[in-house]
Amino acid sequence: MHLLHHPETLDRIAASYALGSLRGGARRRFEAMAREHAPVRAAALLWQARLSAVTELQEQAQPDPVVWTRIHNLVQADQETQRLLTARNSSPPPAPAAAGGWLRSLLLWRAAALAGAVATTLALVSGANVREQLGAQIAELRSQLQSTPQVNYVAVLSDDKSAAAMLVTFDQKNQRLLLQRVGDYHEAGDKSLQLWALPPAGGPRSLGVLGQDRVVRLSAAEGDVREVPMLAISLEPKGGVPGAGGPTGPVLFKGALIPKAP
Repeated sequence: MHLLHHPETLDRIAASYALGSLRGGARRRFEAMAREHAPVRAAALLWQARLSAVTELQEQAQPDPVVWTRIHNLVQADQETQRLLTARNSSPPPAPAAAGGWLRSLLLWRAAALAGAVATTLALVSGANVREQLGAQIAELRSQLQSTPQVNYVAVLSDDKSAAAMLVTFDQKNQRLLLQRVGDYHEAGDKSLQLWALPPAGGPRSLGVLGQDRVVRLSAAEGDVREVPMLAISLEPKGGVPGAGGPTGPVLFKGALIPKAP
């Protein structure tokens, strides 16, 4: 079965690859296909971008200070119990209890039982708090996954040696192009990268000027990318050039713009 002819299967395998659950010979075969076929590369990079975006959006959660206090108390209690057990095992057998000794022993065992009950209660409360926090984080993650951008087009822009340099996706729902640098190219401070649509008829159309951030978002309508077979990135003076005249500098990266299978 050729993955290029089965987009749904390709999408599932690319997701498994990005998650790390695709292993062994299957993973090596997928990587070999990705090196030879741009759509396979694009599917893998797209899923890697999706998953990295989820982790970037996830806010850091700081545990309540009382959780750390309870953990510290439980650890201290465990260490004290181990110390007492070690001391008891190394001490000589106790002498016969004097009159009234049974009462002191009874009180001691009751106190120990009460301390154990308190420690167990603290552990249960701590566990409940942790479960509550995990539940809240899972709910937030589900909400973020539901709000994940709807990607309708994807492109992998490569240099003249077929080395991937930029992953481009178009989100129709938010009317936005997302560009993520996947190579190690960095333009000089007095230069800018500019994204161009290369339609089948007419001259190139500028889709925007890129900043030097690793992830860049550009506003775009679906009409800007519909039926556009290729995208390109040129190196221009700082701030870019007017879109009507086309690129004035060298075209560094280009690639096919692929509609995502429904």
